Amino acid sequence: MNRWLAFAPLAILVALGLLFGLYALNRNPQVQPQALVGQPVPTVDLPTLAQGQPVSLRAMAAEGPMLVNFFASWCAPCEIEHPVLMGLKGQPVRVVGIAYKDAPQNTQAFLTRLGDPFAEVLVDRDGRAGVEFGVTGVPETYVVGRDGLILAKHTGPLTDADARRLAGLAR
Repeated sequence: MNRWLAFAPLAILVALGLLFGLYALNRNPQVQPQALVGQPVPTVDLPTLAQGQPVSLRAMAAEGPMLVNFFASWCAPCEIEHPVLMGLKGQPVRVVGIAYKDAPQNTQAFLTRLGDPFAEVLVDRDGRAGVEFGVTGVPETYVVGRDGLILAKHTGPLTDADARRLAGLAR
C-alpha cells in the first residue's frame, strides 16, 4: 500500500502532462481573438508623445475613421512593419500609433531613426490601453470606423496587402 502512495505524485504528473499535451495538440495556434470587433473603441485617455496632454481615443474616433497601431521600439516585428506604415502616410487614412509599454524617449528615438508615419502618437506606458483593446502582442492594428466601432483587427506585422485591405475598411 505504501509503495502505491510513493508513485501517486508521479502518476498525477504524467496524467497532467498527457492532459496538457493533448490540449495543445488539438488547439489551433493561428486563431486570433477578435473579441472587440464590432464593439465600440474602448474609453481610454492616453498622453501624446509630443506634449504629454491626455487625448481620448473615443474623441479621436469621432473625427473619422482611423487605424490604431500598437507598436514598441523594442519590438523587432514592429521595425519590419514600419516601412508599410510609412507607405500609408500619404494615403487618405489616418494612422494613430500607440507606443505600448515603451519609454517615451525610446519611442521618440525609434521614430526619429525610422520616420514617423503617425498622425498622432500616444503613449501607453503601463499597458492599460493594451489590456482594454485585448492586445496579445505587438504589433497589432485595429480599424476604427466613423461610428467609433472596431471593424477589424490584424495581429502581427502588416504587409502591403494587409495595409491596403485595412485602409479600405477605414474609408
